[in-house]
Amino acid sequence: MENKLNINTNINTNTNTNIEENISGGMNGADTEKNKNDIKTNVEKIALIFEGGGMRAAFSCGISNTLLENGIYFDYVVGLSAGSSMTVNYIARDKVRTKRSFVELAADPNFGGWKTFLQGKGFFNSEYIYEHTSGPGQALPLDFDFFMANPTRFRIIAYDMVADGPRIFTNSDIKKLPDLMKIVRASSSLPIFMKATEYEGKIYYDGGVLGGIPLDVAISEGYEKFFIVRTQERSYRKKPVKHPILMEAYFRKNPAMAKRIIDRPQVYNDTCDLIDRLEAQGKAYVVYPEDMKISNREKNVDVLEGLYRQGLEIGKRDLEKWKKFINI
Repeated sequence: MENKLNINTNINTNTNTNIEENISGGMNGADTEKNKNDIKTNVEKIALIFEGGGMRAAFSCGISNTLLENGIYFDYVVGLSAGSSMTVNYIARDKVRTKRSFVELAADPNFGGWKTFLQGKGFFNSEYIYEHTSGPGQALPLDFDFFMANPTRFRIIAYDMVADGPRIFTNSDIKKLPDLMKIVRASSSLPIFMKATEYEGKIYYDGGVLGGIPLDVAISEGYEKFFIVRTQERSYRKKPVKHPILMEAYFRKNPAMAKRIIDRPQVYNDTCDLIDRLEAQGKAYVVYPEDMKISNREKNVDVLEGLYRQGLEIGKRDLEKWKKFINI
């Protein structure tokens, strides 16, 4: 299987010119201090939280790259589903990989679609995306040494199907690159549309089954302030599952998972309401897309590029507000 993807990163735009110039050069676009033993963070006691959302995370890429371009380095990051990839790329401080993961990679013929779905590989070809793209010379090379040297603490959440609960992966779970990418795959294995991920004798599905916004994880660890990157508009709330009986039938061998999926809209909506309250109290800064009309399975690169640019534009507009909240 050919793992290389020829991606042109020379982008012509009038927005956030500095970011685009820096994306086209450097070591994988990473903000790599030459001494990997001297990687620093500068935002403490505020949790950076990435919502999931599949390909809607193209918007999150624009926000994350604005943070990286402006040297805003949180020391604690939480993500699930697509947010797990965002977490890894943010800690790697790699602006090129951040964007490619949710924009250009969609054009890779190995990425997936209905053909791979019918072949039993999933709508998103997760084995390829997460386990055959991150090495040297592949589509999304990751500077794993830099990632491991970064002192930022992370939490990546997957759904443990047998235990019927969250598995929270942390820095200590990572020893080698395959560990990291298998964990990200586990957190991103969308039910029905992707195969479950087996890792260390357990079966995992997308962490979004548990809700979709891992705010509860940061709260459970004592955090009281949050910078939250959303992938749905401010007013969005999930509607009840249309056909719960069909969902129960599909997961008849795992009724606990069916219940999780059926209950998910209420869990998600309750989290959205909590975020609104935290924001009103000045405890959360929430970045929302202003126009999000795509599904989590969008593959049109032009559409994804537009979402990415929307993130850049909001970052450029609101950067000073972010700095004021973060106190940097």
